[in-house]
Amino acid sequence: MKQYNVTGMSCAACQARVEKAVSAVKGVTSCSVSLLTNSMGVEGDAAPSDIISAVKAAGYGASEKGVENKKDSDDILKDTETPKLVKRLIFSAAILLVLMYFTMGQMIGLPLPSFFTHNHVALALTQLLLAGIVMIINKKFFTSGFSSLIHGAPNMDTLVALGSFVSFAWSVYVFYKMSALITAGSDMNVIHDMYHTQLYFESAAMIPALITVGKLLESVSKGRTTNALKSLIKLRPKTANVIENGTEVQKEADDVHIDDIFLVRPGESIPVDGEVISGESAVDESSLTGESIPVDKEKGSSVSAATVNLSGALTCRATRTGENTTISRIIRMVEESAATKAPIARIADKVSGVFVPAVIGIALIVFVGWMIAGADFSQALERGIAVLVISCPCALGLATPVAIMVGNGMGARKGILFKTSESLELTGKADIVALDKTGTITKGEPKITGIYPSGGHTEDELLQKAASLEHMSEHPLSKAVTSYADENGTKILSCDGFSTLPGSGLKGYINGKLIQGGSRRFISGQIALDDDIISLTDKLADEGKTPLLFCEDEDLLGIIAVADVPKEDSKAAIESLHKLGMYVVMLTGDNEKTARAIGKVAGVDEVTAGVLPDEKEKVIRSLQKKGTVIMVGDGINDAPALTCADIGIAIGAGTDIAAESADIVLMNSSLSDVCRAIRLSRATLRIIHENLFWAFFYNIICIPLAAGLFGLMMSPMIGAAAMSLSSFTVCMNALRLNLFNVNNDKGDKPRKKAKKAKSKLSGEAGAEITLQIEGMMCEHCERAVKNALEALPFVDSANASHADGKAYVTLCAPADMRMIEKAIKAEGYKVTGNR
Repeated sequence: MKQYNVTGMSCAACQARVEKAVSAVKGVTSCSVSLLTNSMGVEGDAAPSDIISAVKAAGYGASEKGVENKKDSDDILKDTETPKLVKRLIFSAAILLVLMYFTMGQMIGLPLPSFFTHNHVALALTQLLLAGIVMIINKKFFTSGFSSLIHGAPNMDTLVALGSFVSFAWSVYVFYKMSALITAGSDMNVIHDMYHTQLYFESAAMIPALITVGKLLESVSKGRTTNALKSLIKLRPKTANVIENGTEVQKEADDVHIDDIFLVRPGESIPVDGEVISGESAVDESSLTGESIPVDKEKGSSVSAATVNLSGALTCRATRTGENTTISRIIRMVEESAATKAPIARIADKVSGVFVPAVIGIALIVFVGWMIAGADFSQALERGIAVLVISCPCALGLATPVAIMVGNGMGARKGILFKTSESLELTGKADIVALDKTGTITKGEPKITGIYPSGGHTEDELLQKAASLEHMSEHPLSKAVTSYADENGTKILSCDGFSTLPGSGLKGYINGKLIQGGSRRFISGQIALDDDIISLTDKLADEGKTPLLFCEDEDLLGIIAVADVPKEDSKAAIESLHKLGMYVVMLTGDNEKTARAIGKVAGVDEVTAGVLPDEKEKVIRSLQKKGTVIMVGDGINDAPALTCADIGIAIGAGTDIAAESADIVLMNSSLSDVCRAIRLSRATLRIIHENLFWAFFYNIICIPLAAGLFGLMMSPMIGAAAMSLSSFTVCMNALRLNLFNVNNDKGDKPRKKAKKAKSKLSGEAGAEITLQIEGMMCEHCERAVKNALEALPFVDSANASHADGKAYVTLCAPADMRMIEKAIKAEGYKVTGNR
């Protein structure tokens, strides 16, 4: 997606106009414009020059964001508008006070200079000049409003400009009429009445001044919605201490190259992503992960730009620089998310596209209607002007993006990166969460879970000889044994003649004796195993553990159990997902026994084992028939499933490919952050609904009030004040998200629609399940499986296929998997999985 800066937009109508103009450019496949950040994201192969020309033709300005332009990135959210608005408001207010003194001073007892006593022409001329000055100070409303009108795309500024200009023009006409009547010697009472009832110079000045108040409040509150992103940009280090030819040189952080060596002293920010080559320290990574606990770093540890070195000095080698650092990628994700559009925003967009022309039409109808009803011209004009200035398309245009920006910023502070606005909206609507096992539910690093010596051998002896053999291997299970030995201070003995043997085994000579290690299948081919050992290995396998057996010559040393254990927060996170109403499925390429054991400990609803990467994608597509699916993974093999799912969530510690394929990246690599992402999404969506309700309610109620349909006569000045506060209200409501606690699970509850999806998936009446069955070889087998299944009381119908090894079952009541497995086993087959 190419990013552009857009200038000159003032409301949702402008946004809709720019999107329409750019979408019409040949080669543009999609266009999304953000009124909040004045940015635009464009997909397609259209030339930037064509896109910029289209924006200019629509009456606005545009420029391409330079990917490598540091200033462009740093200044993207710099508030240049608020200081201008403050200056305009101060000058407007000063002149307006003088104007109000001349128009209302006598009414409240303030003395006027004797020259103006009964000199209505002089008073009117003074008002004309003062109102004109205020309008000139706020000329942006008029240049923007009438320019948009000329281009056939009227915006909010058009409503303000028309309301103010019509008031001014009518008053000028009345002023000349008063002058003519005085010259003709008309009755002064008539002149007096015209002065007090038909001059609207104060309205002409008050309208842009009050709207400027609203614009200022809106600008300030909009600025607060982007505070998180501004903070991220400020975190990016400016300088680095680079070692060149043994000398320390201070450079711009952007000038550091890959493989450069740099030094980070205590208290300094790490300038680029790198790898520690010497030194030990604790690093504060809260700016990236939201976690306040420092992380210990040593040789070989990775460090990220914008994190802070707290204690010892670190010497590092640069691995990612410039726009490729972690902090720069986070900033880019948040920026691009702001430039995308949530599906719910399309409702407001459709309304905004026709809102201003419709309001102008309504104002004309109101004016004509009051004239037909017999009202004075000035009264009818006042009603029409009130309709123009009370209508607010900005509230509609800002309702969604301000909430999205605050939600995105809050997520970034917590280490939850939503790459698109759509992902922020849809996450809270999910029904099903599919979790990869390795690295997501489990740590992805096998650990020793038990040591079982045999005969007269001790645990220390078994561990020492096993580790002395395994340290020669690079296998993950070998590393688990050697790591455990290191942690316990076990001395490693010399191993001679080491070799890897076919059948998952290792051998080597320690102290002249042959030591062999490996699976039960391998060791049983070397020595005889008694029933107790076989029973123990079966028990460990049923618990999801891998038993490694070791023998010395003909003597069994014992068994070491190794397993990829669940993360500390996995069980609690899955319980929280259940509380949120999620149906949790675990996907893994592991064998059925191990997968079911881990799934049972973690507490998932369903386990699908033995699936390859492309099969994971098929499982996701199958789940999508039952509801909206979130896929959580961390590896290259998860990329197809992450892309296929409605929402893909990548664990941050995983691969770059997984992160690129996902819609959300969790920097903490914590499964609990999936729950936090769902809570934040739901809170953001709730704020969006409130904002849209307020925006629509305001316009639906206020336009008829201004038109006088309920018998009320509203001054255009009151209408302008109401309009100025409407956008501010929407922005301030969105800022309430900053008070939302994503860790608080007290408000967790299932969505109503999620209950329906969960009932289907859990096997209730009318649901469909697919069984993976081993052993079917022909049509006879298919009939046997079909008859066995249909004989069960909770099965409505069943079909089996020996070609793909599956049976497809429609239920009439909740399924009992134990009964299904028993019935299939009785026919000589085996159920190996279900979904």
